[in-house]
Amino acid sequence: MKENSTIFIFIDDERQPIASFESPVHFELDTRKLIDGNHILRIVSKDPTGKEGIRVIPFEVRNGPAIAIEGIKENDVVDGVLPLMINAYGKGDQKKFLIEGSETPQSIPSWVWILIIGIVGWVAYYFISYLSIN
Repeated sequence: MKENSTIFIFIDDERQPIASFESPVHFELDTRKLIDGNHILRIVSKDPTGKEGIRVIPFEVRNGPAIAIEGIKENDVVDGVLPLMINAYGKGDQKKFLIEGSETPQSIPSWVWILIIGIVGWVAYYFISYLSIN
């Protein structure tokens, strides 16, 4: 009689496990074989007496190029013409880092403009005050 539990690993609603092992196990899930989107990892363990335990882990695969968009967010209410900035970039072969195209350019946030205008106004005020004293 075996003393270790048997572990079955399933992806999504597949009836056949992608792997089965005796515990303990180290397993590498290759997500490159899965399409991008939401998936479910289902792990079923059966102990030597026949009792089963199930653990379900939802996860999202994003192997394809990342897509960043500025100008619209999810569930926004919009009208008129929308200026959008869209950037898509892949990870390359993951053996070397790609600098060009790996960062998404963004516009300057409004709080930065407000801060700059405030500083310029403060400098102008003190400069005019200095000139009026002399």
